[in-house]
Amino acid sequence: QVQLVESGGGLVQPGGSLRLSCVASGIIFSIYNMNWYRQAPGKLRELVAGITHTGSTNYADSVKGRFTIFRDNAKKTVYLQMNSLRPEDTAVYYCNADHRASSRYDYWGQGTQVTVSS
Repeated sequence: QVQLVESGGGLVQPGGSLRLSCVASGIIFSIYNMNWYRQAPGKLRELVAGITHTGSTNYADSVKGRFTIFRDNAKKTVYLQMNSLRPEDTAVYYCNADHRASSRYDYWGQGTQVTVSS
């Protein structure tokens, strides 16, 4: 079966850092683009960062210069390093695996809560 399991969320003060991890199983990880999305209560889910199967990255304007996405194909894991966190970063963060060729093979994790508050 396919699983994406996120971890690393929690409560952090403004200006602090967290590293999120997403471990995949049941997929050929190396052929997937991997993305981090987030969703705050009452708001639409938004793309935070993405990394292609070849390692190219993209970021939402709101997190550029603060967040870094990277992947370890041997560990079938994608990470999101979050620095200089702000209260507006508070959301549930979701890991997404994008097959690219067919949405039938796209998957989502259950999410991990990130709360930025003093």
